[in-house]
Amino acid sequence: MELQQMRYVLAVAETNSFTRAAERCLVVQSALSHQIARLERELGARLFERTSRRVRLTPAGEAFLPAARQCLEAAARAAAEVAAAVGEVRGRLAVGLIPTVAAVDIPEALRDFRGRYPHVRVSLRVGASEDLVEQVREGVLDVALLGLPTTAHPQGVGVRELARDRLVAVVAPDHPLAGEAAVDLRGLSREVFVDLPAGTAGRIQSDLAFSAAGLTRDVAFEVTSADYIARLVGPGLAVAMLPSAYAPRLAGVVTVEVTDAPARVEYVVWSRTGRTPAATAFLAALDGHVRA
Repeated sequence: MELQQMRYVLAVAETNSFTRAAERCLVVQSALSHQIARLERELGARLFERTSRRVRLTPAGEAFLPAARQCLEAAARAAAEVAAAVGEVRGRLAVGLIPTVAAVDIPEALRDFRGRYPHVRVSLRVGASEDLVEQVREGVLDVALLGLPTTAHPQGVGVRELARDRLVAVVAPDHPLAGEAAVDLRGLSREVFVDLPAGTAGRIQSDLAFSAAGLTRDVAFEVTSADYIARLVGPGLAVAMLPSAYAPRLAGVVTVEVTDAPARVEYVVWSRTGRTPAATAFLAALDGHVRA
């Protein structure tokens, strides 16, 4: 069994197409198909169901995929460790981040990192904090930047606190609250809200604050991206609560201090086991880009 065969299987599984997989792997389709067929003969089981319309994994393929992915990742880590041993950082770096990360200037940090380590290929994945922590634990991500309520703490990963912040109200420029210096949760509870999906860390901190104050609120709109919140707030469809360090990035809205606002903490987390040289280098590069 060869690593290249595993790469081909993974490419087909991710693209659901032999044609697109061959394009990704920069080989002709016949060569890719031949190698996968050879691997299937060696394993004594078909890995894919092929029809004229689609390609999908068989149960044997589903069982094969996680171990194949682990083998490829282990091979990549081994190559990266060898390069690091001779003073060169190579390989891949998978970074996860929440949409509202504000403690670190991510583009500047990546520019600094790429300037120092041009041979590292970086992938970014935006998601919810709780999902990012799980992906770091599973080894899908090397590093993640996230935000949690002060009542929560990342578990099962290496962790460093980056910054603490409080939420502010975000309203339309012509909203009655736009001219106020501050508002409290009771005043906000009468408004219609747009927020992140229920159960996510970004939503929970607001839900807990209103609940602790004995208040309820109407979340009429749920969106998966904080950037889209401004598109609903600006026209006056709803109000929102966002981190004070992040809210100024949004155009066409006004921020108002919330006197009894909930707090949150931004963290950087990484795998406790198998940290790659690229991840170690990226964590060091972050130090110079944490906002005071």
